[in-house]
Amino acid sequence: MKYLISSCLTGINCRYNGTSSYVKELARLVDSGLAITFCPEVLGGLPVPRTRCELVSDSHNRIHAYGIDGTDYTFSFVLGAERSLKLAKYNQISTAILKSKSPSCGCGKIYDGTFSGTLVQGNGITADIFLRSGIDVINEEQALLMLDKLKEG
Repeated sequence: MKYLISSCLTGINCRYNGTSSYVKELARLVDSGLAITFCPEVLGGLPVPRTRCELVSDSHNRIHAYGIDGTDYTFSFVLGAERSLKLAKYNQISTAILKSKSPSCGCGKIYDGTFSGTLVQGNGITADIFLRSGIDVINEEQALLMLDKLKEG
Protein backbone atom coordinates (compact mmCIF):
# COMPACT_ATOMS: atom_id res chain seq x y z
CA MET A 1 0.00 0.00 0.00
CA LYS A 2 1.22 3.49 -0.85
CA TYR A 3 0.36 6.58 1.14
CA LEU A 4 0.09 10.24 0.31
CA ILE A 5 1.80 12.30 3.04
CA SER A 6 1.72 16.01 3.75
CA SER A 7 5.15 17.21 2.60
CA CYS A 8 5.76 19.20 5.78
CA LEU A 9 5.65 15.96 7.79
CA THR A 10 8.63 14.63 5.84
CA GLY A 11 10.88 17.62 6.42
CA ILE A 12 9.99 19.79 3.43
CA ASN A 13 9.78 23.44 4.50
CA CYS A 14 6.41 24.21 2.95
CA ARG A 15 4.27 25.28 5.91
CA TYR A 16 2.78 28.78 5.89
CA ASN A 17 5.75 30.07 7.92
CA GLY A 18 8.40 28.35 5.81
CA THR A 19 9.07 25.52 8.27
CA SER A 20 8.29 21.81 8.39
CA SER A 21 6.75 19.51 11.00
CA TYR A 22 9.27 16.71 10.45
CA VAL A 23 8.37 13.22 11.63
CA LYS A 24 11.27 10.82 11.06
CA GLU A 25 9.10 7.70 10.81
CA LEU A 26 6.92 9.27 8.12
CA ALA A 27 9.93 10.47 6.14
CA ARG A 28 11.12 6.85 6.16
CA LEU A 29 7.93 5.80 4.37
CA VAL A 30 8.87 8.14 1.53
CA ASP A 31 12.49 6.96 1.54
CA SER A 32 11.33 3.35 1.29
CA GLY A 33 9.02 4.10 -1.65
CA LEU A 34 5.83 3.52 0.33
CA ALA A 35 4.65 7.12 0.22
CA ILE A 36 4.45 10.19 -1.99
CA THR A 37 4.68 13.70 -0.56
CA PHE A 38 2.41 16.59 -1.48
CA CYS A 39 1.37 20.02 -0.24
CA PRO A 40 -2.10 21.07 -1.35
CA GLU A 41 -1.47 24.73 -0.60
CA VAL A 42 1.62 24.78 -2.82
CA LEU A 43 -0.28 22.78 -5.48
CA GLY A 44 -2.91 25.51 -5.29
CA GLY A 45 -0.31 28.13 -6.18
CA LEU A 46 0.36 29.62 -2.76
CA PRO A 47 3.95 30.67 -1.98
CA VAL A 48 6.21 29.62 0.88
CA PRO A 49 6.07 31.41 3.23
CA ARG A 50 2.48 32.61 2.96
CA THR A 51 -0.20 34.29 5.01
CA ARG A 52 -1.55 32.13 7.82
CA CYS A 53 -5.10 30.99 7.03
CA GLU A 54 -8.03 29.51 8.90
CA LEU A 55 -11.42 28.25 7.75
CA VAL A 56 -14.73 30.06 8.22
CA SER A 57 -18.28 29.03 7.24
CA ASP A 58 -20.46 31.64 5.56
CA SER A 59 -24.22 32.11 6.00
CA HIS A 60 -24.84 29.41 3.35
CA ASN A 61 -22.59 26.94 5.23
CA ARG A 62 -19.87 27.17 2.56
CA ILE A 63 -16.29 27.00 3.77
CA HIS A 64 -13.82 29.81 3.01
CA ALA A 65 -10.10 30.03 3.74
CA TYR A 66 -9.26 33.50 5.04
CA GLY A 67 -5.83 34.83 5.81
CA ILE A 68 -5.08 36.63 9.03
CA ASP A 69 -4.92 39.74 6.81
CA GLY A 70 -8.58 39.25 5.76
CA THR A 71 -7.80 38.05 2.21
CA ASP A 72 -9.97 35.21 0.86
CA TYR A 73 -7.68 32.37 -0.29
CA THR A 74 -10.47 29.85 -0.88
CA PHE A 75 -9.80 29.50 -4.62
CA SER A 76 -6.17 28.42 -4.03
CA PHE A 77 -7.16 26.00 -1.26
CA VAL A 78 -9.85 24.35 -3.39
CA LEU A 79 -7.57 24.21 -6.44
CA GLY A 80 -4.84 22.58 -4.36
CA ALA A 81 -7.31 20.07 -2.93
CA GLU A 82 -8.57 19.15 -6.40
CA ARG A 83 -5.01 18.72 -7.69
CA SER A 84 -4.16 16.63 -4.64
CA LEU A 85 -7.17 14.40 -5.29
CA LYS A 86 -6.01 13.89 -8.89
CA LEU A 87 -2.55 12.92 -7.59
CA ALA A 88 -4.09 10.46 -5.14
CA LYS A 89 -6.33 8.87 -7.76
CA TYR A 90 -3.54 8.67 -10.35
CA ASN A 91 -1.36 6.83 -7.82
CA GLN A 92 -4.24 4.67 -6.53
CA ILE A 93 -3.83 6.00 -3.00
CA SER A 94 -6.41 4.80 -0.48
CA THR A 95 -4.96 6.44 2.65
CA ALA A 96 -3.49 9.91 3.18
CA ILE A 97 -1.42 10.95 6.20
CA LEU A 98 -2.20 14.61 6.73
CA LYS A 99 -0.88 17.38 8.99
CA SER A 100 -3.21 17.88 11.91
CA LYS A 101 -5.00 21.21 12.46
CA SER A 102 -4.12 22.54 8.99
CA PRO A 103 -6.79 24.45 7.01
CA SER A 104 -5.97 22.11 4.12
CA CYS A 105 -4.96 18.85 5.74
CA GLY A 106 -6.48 18.94 9.21
CA CYS A 107 -8.58 15.88 9.97
CA GLY A 108 -10.86 15.86 12.97
CA LYS A 109 -9.79 19.19 14.45
CA ILE A 110 -9.00 22.54 12.85
CA TYR A 111 -8.66 26.10 14.10
CA ASP A 112 -11.96 27.98 14.42
CA GLY A 113 -11.23 30.90 12.07
CA THR A 114 -10.65 33.50 14.78
CA PHE A 115 -6.84 33.16 14.84
CA SER A 116 -7.07 32.71 18.61
CA GLY A 117 -5.63 29.17 18.71
CA THR A 118 -9.06 27.67 19.43
CA LEU A 119 -9.61 24.18 17.98
CA VAL A 120 -13.00 22.91 16.82
CA GLN A 121 -14.29 19.71 15.25
CA GLY A 122 -13.83 19.75 11.49
CA ASN A 123 -11.64 18.95 8.53
CA GLY A 124 -9.43 20.97 6.25
CA ILE A 125 -10.46 21.50 2.64
CA THR A 126 -8.22 18.75 1.22
CA ALA A 127 -9.07 16.29 3.99
CA ASP A 128 -12.78 16.90 3.34
CA ILE A 129 -12.45 16.34 -0.41
CA PHE A 130 -10.44 13.16 0.21
CA LEU A 131 -13.02 11.80 2.64
CA ARG A 132 -15.89 12.57 0.26
CA SER A 133 -13.97 10.72 -2.48
CA GLY A 134 -13.41 7.58 -0.41
CA ILE A 135 -9.80 8.20 0.61
CA ASP A 136 -9.10 7.51 4.28
CA VAL A 137 -7.34 10.33 6.11
CA ILE A 138 -5.33 10.09 9.30
CA ASN A 139 -3.13 12.63 11.07
CA GLU A 140 0.52 12.17 12.01
CA GLU A 141 -0.27 10.86 15.51
CA GLN A 142 -2.67 8.24 14.14
CA ALA A 143 -0.07 7.27 11.53
CA LEU A 144 2.59 6.72 14.18
CA LEU A 145 0.19 4.48 16.14
CA MET A 146 -0.55 2.55 12.95
CA LEU A 147 3.17 2.10 12.24
CA ASP A 148 3.76 0.89 15.81
CA LYS A 149 1.01 -1.71 15.43
CA LEU A 150 2.50 -2.89 12.13
CA LYS A 151 5.89 -3.34 13.81
CA GLU A 152 4.29 -5.38 16.61
CA GLY A 153 2.28 -7.55 14.21
